[in-house]
Amino acid sequence: MSKTISEIKEIARQTIQIEAEVVSKLVSYVDDDFAKCVELIYQSCGRVIITGVGKSALIAGKIVASLNSTGTPAIFMHAGDAVHGDLGIIQKDDIVVCISNSGNTAEIKVLIPFIKMSGNKLIAMVGNRNSYLAVQADLIIETTVLKEACPNNLAPTSSTTAQLVMGDALVVSLLEYRGFTSSDFAKYHPGGALGKRLYLRVADLYVQNERPVVTLDQDISSTIIEISSKRLGATAVMDGQRLAGMITDGDLRRMIQSGKSFDQVTAGDIMTKNPKTIEADSLVVHALEIMRSNNITQLLVTENGDYKGVIHLHDILKEGIF
Repeated sequence: MSKTISEIKEIARQTIQIEAEVVSKLVSYVDDDFAKCVELIYQSCGRVIITGVGKSALIAGKIVASLNSTGTPAIFMHAGDAVHGDLGIIQKDDIVVCISNSGNTAEIKVLIPFIKMSGNKLIAMVGNRNSYLAVQADLIIETTVLKEACPNNLAPTSSTTAQLVMGDALVVSLLEYRGFTSSDFAKYHPGGALGKRLYLRVADLYVQNERPVVTLDQDISSTIIEISSKRLGATAVMDGQRLAGMITDGDLRRMIQSGKSFDQVTAGDIMTKNPKTIEADSLVVHALEIMRSNNITQLLVTENGDYKGVIHLHDILKEGIF
C-alpha cells in the first residue's frame, strides 16, 4: 500500500523516536558488570574475540574495528564459521564477547560449550538475561529492548542500535581507561585525514615547493618574475640573511592600482613587514588555522627564525585537511 509524503515522514520520525528511547534506557544498564568487562579487557594479555550471527555479527564487526583503531587488539569471528573450523582463532588468553539479542540462537548454543571448555572468559552482550548465553557468561552487558522499531516487531532495529551504542560505550571506556591520546590515534590512522591532522607537519609539505626570495632593493619587474616563476603567489623579501617582509599577488595589484611607476618602486617599498610565519616542525593543521583566521593563503616557513620556504593553502587541501 502506497504512502503519502506526510505518512512517510511520520513513520521515519516514529522510528527515530523509538530508537532514541531505547538508547536513553541503556544508561540504566551500565552496571558493575559493565565496569568489570572494561577492567577485564584492559588487564588481559590476549585479544578480544567478538562473535555473533546475523545482524549482531555486523555490529560485532563494527565494534572490532573501533577497538582496533583505539588500541585494543580485537578480531571478529562469525559464530557460524566458528563451529565449522574457525575456533582456532581463539587463543588461551583471549576474551570472547558474544553478541546476541535473544541469547538462544542455535549457533550460540553450539559455540559456548567449546569456549567454556577452553577456559576463555566469556562476556555476553545480550538482550535477554534469562537466555542460555546470559546464564553461561562470566559477565553480562545488557542490551534489552522492549520492542523493535519495525512495526511487526521482527526486523532487528532497536536491538542492533542498542548493541551498537553499548559497543561504543565499551570502546570509549577502554580508550579513556588506557589513556589513549591524540598521538596514539595518529599512529593507528596514518592514512586518513583525521590522522594527518594529528601528525602531518609543515616540513612535510613546504619542501615540495620552490623557495621564492627577493631582496629589499630588488626592482618590481624582477619581483613579479620571481613570484610568477615559483607559482606560489608570494615571495619572501630578505635584508641580507634577515627576513624583512613578504610580497603577495595582492600587494602587486594594490601597487598597480595606486598608479606608481614600476621604476620608482622596490620590493622593500611594497612588502608587508612582519609577515605571518610558521615554524617548519608545526602541525599542518595549525598552519591552516592561521590562514583561516587571517584570511590568507600562504605562510612563510621558518626554522629558528631563518626563512626556509612557503606553504600554500592548496598544499594543505590536497592532503584532505579542511
